Amino acid sequence: MPQTGPLSALTDDQTGRGGRPANGTATTVENTPQTTVPPEAAPPRPTTGEPTPSATATAEAAPPAEAPKRHSHTTVTKELAHRTTETDVFPARWVRISGTRFRFTAHWPAAHPFFGPVDGRHQDPMVVGETLRQASMVLAHAEFGAPADTHFVMWDLTVHVDPSALLLADAAEPVEFDVVCSEVRRRGRGLHSMRTTMEFRRAGRLVARGTGSTGCTSPRAYRRLRAGRLNAPDTPVPLLPGISPQTAGRTRAEDVVLAPADRPGVWHLRVDTGHPVLFPRPNDHVPGMVLFEAARQAATAASGLRPFLPITMTAGFTRYAELHSPCRIETEIHDERPGEVTVRVSGRQDGEPVFTAALTAARPARVRSLS
Repeated sequence: MPQTGPLSALTDDQTGRGGRPANGTATTVENTPQTTVPPEAAPPRPTTGEPTPSATATAEAAPPAEAPKRHSHTTVTKELAHRTTETDVFPARWVRISGTRFRFTAHWPAAHPFFGPVDGRHQDPMVVGETLRQASMVLAHAEFGAPADTHFVMWDLTVHVDPSALLLADAAEPVEFDVVCSEVRRRGRGLHSMRTTMEFRRAGRLVARGTGSTGCTSPRAYRRLRAGRLNAPDTPVPLLPGISPQTAGRTRAEDVVLAPADRPGVWHLRVDTGHPVLFPRPNDHVPGMVLFEAARQAATAASGLRPFLPITMTAGFTRYAELHSPCRIETEIHDERPGEVTVRVSGRQDGEPVFTAALTAARPARVRSLS
């Protein structure tokens, strides 16, 4: 039967274990709960409004009391960001402005094993979404009381980027970003779900904006939700041959997440459970960040743009993507506005939709011949 629970998690499950050899086996996907959490149902899908950081955020269903302003910065640890290595953590520190407003400092490195430059001038726009994802988990744990063993899911993600402001030449400059938390829903003293909306600036220049809604699930509820699937990491996942890195917009073959399918514009999801960034820990499903990357690679391959520099990326997730069932990635190209191309991407598994995404990039201007 298809799994109809929450979407593929863009976050990592807290297993406390390191990665395993490529498409090998692991003993478990759950860590021992560190605190007792009352049973809860899977988080309901929140609404998708996009408050701006300049607006007043409102909290629904018993919002927390406004806390005193915190003037000292708090350091982001890899545990709070759900990463296994410090080099994969992009938010560096934050300060509380109010109970629902925060200011972060981040560093987007010029070189990274996965989120590296897309060409000789530009940093990877996907680093914006990854920073938003990490900062959302940091705040959920440190400011809203989500226990360390919480499982997170991200229902939707939207990112707007100015590629001309995402330059390698500026990589040494810190990134400052403001966060507004809204649609805050609590379960007892813990966090049930919330939306985070962020604006990213570097050297005073607006680089990107983004928003995403995140749900929290306790280990007990997650075990009920994923009953029958928690042993999935114990079975090796076939590693399909990937398309060429150049076609996918990557430089390394190991970073390709698409495999050839039966016709143009369609691919199969390529799952490498040993990838140190995409699968830093054993998982019982395909992480949402893999699906988001698959959408980017599919948009690159379908459009033929090299590099594909998205100015807008949106994604919505409807169910978990399972490890051992083929996931088909399909694309449609739309020329909705002059000078732009939009690629709509969908993922389907066992006849059911898994996710949808839309990525828009500017087409390079044609150079007219003077002859």
